[in-house]
Amino acid sequence: MRNVFLFIGRHFNFLFFLVLQIIALSFLFRFNKYHEAAFLNVSTEITGRINERYNNIEYYFQLKKTNESLVQENLRLRQQLKENYEGPDSLRRMINDTIKVDTGQRLLKYRILEAKVVNNSVTAMANYLTIHRGFDQGVRPNMGVTGPQGIVGSVVNVSKNFATVQSMLHYQFGVVAKLKNSRETGTISWNGQSPLFVTMKNIPKSVKVNIGDTVVTSQTSSLFPANLMVGTIADIVPDPSSNFYTLKVRTATNFSTLEYVYVIDNLQYDEQKRLEDSTRKKIQ
Repeated sequence: MRNVFLFIGRHFNFLFFLVLQIIALSFLFRFNKYHEAAFLNVSTEITGRINERYNNIEYYFQLKKTNESLVQENLRLRQQLKENYEGPDSLRRMINDTIKVDTGQRLLKYRILEAKVVNNSVTAMANYLTIHRGFDQGVRPNMGVTGPQGIVGSVVNVSKNFATVQSMLHYQFGVVAKLKNSRETGTISWNGQSPLFVTMKNIPKSVKVNIGDTVVTSQTSSLFPANLMVGTIADIVPDPSSNFYTLKVRTATNFSTLEYVYVIDNLQYDEQKRLEDSTRKKIQ
């Protein structure tokens, strides 16, 4: 306290002048309309810039919450896609009942779960992701995994709360895809080179293919619903020794920046697999 009084005593004249100056300026701005308007304009500009900086800082710290909210919203919208529903053809039925019944029932085929990526690799020949969802959250092996822009891979191993995903950037990964325009199907694989590109094979040369054409998942895939983005054609490599193209496809997913993914649970997978396995045994 003594230092405060010493400071005031030492600078009394300047402080007294400062107080009088503030009073004079307040009278000037208060009773002079022109100066009052000028002061308000300046103060509004300064206040606005301060608020802008504050909002930018607050927005930065709210990004995590905003991102999680967007993931939940995307999950809700993805779950409503018509590709997630598939039922038997009930338009033609042979019945003995005198009452004709046609329910037109559509069955939920795909259930979608969101998951956070906690580990990811893109530089190896065999790349994997680890997601923070496991058995306790409904994840099991042989589930497809997609991202906000396109497909990512498939679940290969599951623990109680985590799962490992075989990335599309894995030399053993394969999925049936199709050209969106012609609907011709081929096989997607990775040659172990650039993480930005995968390869699509078995497209006949009789099919019209252009740079920039879209590649999507096929309805014959058990991992993914139809028409999910795989990527776009970046190059067409004709093979003189065969009747098929080798297409270089730029992946829709940027694997280096993945933070959230969606796990796709094919609710009809077990029934389909049992039927197909039973059929193979009978044929053999």
